[in-house]
Amino acid sequence: MAKQSASDIRTAITSTIIEALEAGGLPPWKKCWANDPNGFGLATSLSTGKPYRGINQVLLQVLAAKRGYQSRWFGTFNQIKHVAGSIRKGEKSMKVVLWKPIKRERTDENGKKVDDSFLVMREFSVFNVEQATNLDQFRVGFVQPQETAFERYEQADQLFDAIGADIRHGGNRAFYSPSGDFIQMPHRHQFDSAEAYYETLAHEAIHWSERRIGFDRSKENDAYALGELVAELGSCFLMGELGLPTTDNLDSHAAYVGNWLKAMKGDTRFIFKAAATASKAVDFLLSNVRQPEEQPVPESLGTP
Repeated sequence: MAKQSASDIRTAITSTIIEALEAGGLPPWKKCWANDPNGFGLATSLSTGKPYRGINQVLLQVLAAKRGYQSRWFGTFNQIKHVAGSIRKGEKSMKVVLWKPIKRERTDENGKKVDDSFLVMREFSVFNVEQATNLDQFRVGFVQPQETAFERYEQADQLFDAIGADIRHGGNRAFYSPSGDFIQMPHRHQFDSAEAYYETLAHEAIHWSERRIGFDRSKENDAYALGELVAELGSCFLMGELGLPTTDNLDSHAAYVGNWLKAMKGDTRFIFKAAATASKAVDFLLSNVRQPEEQPVPESLGTP
């Protein structure tokens, strides 16, 4: 079978996400959260123990929700075999992407031979551990959670203290002011839950990080829709990294879904750019509390 082009891969992935969005309900990457070490969360690689990044995280969240998987663990056929698992007969894999670096020699404008490199998008197949046998240790319910809600919220407070943003409380609106470079938040007691407070703060913190990671949405097509999708995805990724549940409130999302659909249908790169930028923003925020050895490798060169 001939390999698909990058354009074909982007089109197929974008169509999957569009289909999930058009089905209604919550945005499909807002996977229901479970207080369980093996539950969502973030889709996580069985081989590295690290969350998938960028578009792969979004795609696996969408497919897991569609198929009803509860476990956060995914792996290739060989990775599952390596941990003594076996894919059940008839199970269908999920396609995700890897940016593979290719090196070559080219002639520059002066006629000299120079080394060159570029990235090629390739598909590979993964399975959720619920599609395999002998992997009960990776299923929801196998291990009891150890962290308390207080410990999780304390971790969130430590992060938002460490990033150094000017976070102000008061009033009835949540927003980031680019001109003043500050985040405005209502007081905590004005939110329906602690999770709603932190999810909103995470959304605005992603906006705050935009200029700090070199993302200038004003130069992009569908700038407003892209900026809000970056913040939406980024807040979900960050909440997952912190072990905090996202809320099921549709009010802050319904107004954006139409704009996202329009942009995705007009540009298959749109969701890829949003997901990659969201991952970059989350990495920037987490770099304030991570040890140096914990820093993730760039998405384009990272382990799938």
